[in-house]
Amino acid sequence: MATQLATEPGAKLNLLLRVLSRERSGYHGIETLFCRIALADQLTAEIRGRPGEATIEVQGADVGPADDNLALKAARMVLDATGRRFGVHLMLVKRIPVGAGLGGGSADAAAALDLVNQLAGNAVPRAELLHFAARLGADVPFLLTGASLALGWGHGERLLRLPPLPKAPILLLTPPVQISTAEAYGWVDQARAGANRGSLALDLDSVSRWSDIARMAGNDFESAVFGREPRVREAFEALARTNPLLCRMSGSGSTLFAVYRNVRDRDDARMMLPRKLGTAIATETL
Repeated sequence: MATQLATEPGAKLNLLLRVLSRERSGYHGIETLFCRIALADQLTAEIRGRPGEATIEVQGADVGPADDNLALKAARMVLDATGRRFGVHLMLVKRIPVGAGLGGGSADAAAALDLVNQLAGNAVPRAELLHFAARLGADVPFLLTGASLALGWGHGERLLRLPPLPKAPILLLTPPVQISTAEAYGWVDQARAGANRGSLALDLDSVSRWSDIARMAGNDFESAVFGREPRVREAFEALARTNPLLCRMSGSGSTLFAVYRNVRDRDDARMMLPRKLGTAIATETL
């Protein structure tokens, strides 16, 4: 049996994101179109330490206290479910911007669920791992599936896997602002003041081409975030002027993304953007 495994947890974009009403539980339902991209962290899980103990070492970014780390929580879930027979040490190299709406922490959590379960001989059935993923966060189930594209609804735990879109060059622009997801939901609620969310009809044909997605794409967090964080709005306006097929904010922000027709257009756009707007990363969809 393996004692050490490694993987590269990939980030996600929300090509479409609608925030539904606040529920009695305090959470909001969502409707979203998830898309996986090539930008990824690196995670290694090794059998080490006292039985049932999980520890983590992080390089590359400050991700806050270890006990709040989603990857560590995911590892502990699997250890608890498999009888705490061994200890696990996680080594995480962060490349995905933190607190930026790209699902980096969720990707790490999904990878930790999978790796620690493999170390345990795949003792936890896949359906139960997906249940763990839903408890960890709205993005984690999608990132655990390995799908390139999926419709998600509910709290992100309900998914319809879709055929991948044609690969496309992507430019990410992350302003020097971290957005609290909980605060962003509150801003959306304040802006709506009780108004109901309209209906939306999608079919498989409408999510198979970038041109169609560009026409229907939207993110309910954008107006709320742009109104409170002028640096994010300024960055969005600059990115939109680079003539992309599609330009949006991912998740609750602050990362903005633009989809281009070809690599040359993307690379030209990167050269046009002033550094003061934030960190620009060239990548592609999967």
